[in-house]
Amino acid sequence: MNKPSRVLTIAGSAAGGSAGIQADLKTFQELDVYGMSVVTAIVGRHPQTGKNVHPQTMEAIEAQFATAQAQVGFDALKTGMLFSKEVIERTAELIESAEIDHVIVDPVMVGKLDSKLLKDDAIHALKEKLIPLSTVITPNMTEASILLDDRPLQTVADLKQAAIDLHELGAEYVLVKGGRLKGPAVDVLYEGTAITTFEAPRIDTVNTSGAGCTYSAAIAAYLAKGKSIHDAVLLAKSFITTAIEHSFTYTDQVGPTYHAAERKYGEAYRIKEQTETI
Repeated sequence: MNKPSRVLTIAGSAAGGSAGIQADLKTFQELDVYGMSVVTAIVGRHPQTGKNVHPQTMEAIEAQFATAQAQVGFDALKTGMLFSKEVIERTAELIESAEIDHVIVDPVMVGKLDSKLLKDDAIHALKEKLIPLSTVITPNMTEASILLDDRPLQTVADLKQAAIDLHELGAEYVLVKGGRLKGPAVDVLYEGTAITTFEAPRIDTVNTSGAGCTYSAAIAAYLAKGKSIHDAVLLAKSFITTAIEHSFTYTDQVGPTYHAAERKYGEAYRIKEQTETI
């Protein structure tokens, strides 16, 4: 049989199933790649203590990575919520030792409701240790702003300059996502010589929990299957737009994107793209 490509996600486990490891594995399954996971922390608010993030031990993180590497191996790897300086530094060491071709870094810092998912002292480690190992980083506007010392980002022009400046941190490609722009949903991809914008219609919904995780997971899946960065972003943008269009909620809280939407409804958005040389 033709074995599926292999993708590992190193991220937090989201108890509600909408984001983190859960969103990544659902995306991998939909895109026909073999998904594996390293859980760095369990995210779930305790009803009595109010504690929301429950980190895993370094021993547990290392054991999960070693198991996935020995039993399966990797064609691509993505990182999500790493939470602490120590986990970021150790993750960077593990990635270097494994010599993985495609590394997607989603610099998860804040949750959908602005809950803090990265310690302050971890940002320097992210910049110095992990981002330079990446094929592509996928910050949203808030994360890009934090990485650029709280620079305000409000327009597509701001996103383009942010991508150019973030590229200096060492990633091969930078994808700055314009989820909080006004108007169409425009993302900006930069690789050192040219900028490409990817534009989709903005879907009028608050149910976008896990959208960033899903987007970066889809990019990882397509890269593992041999797509170019450009095509991986284009296909992933269509996938997440369809998932957002069919998002839902079970309660009065922010709900998830629908990972099966593209398969179930047979829809794929035609993304507008434009490239300019810098």
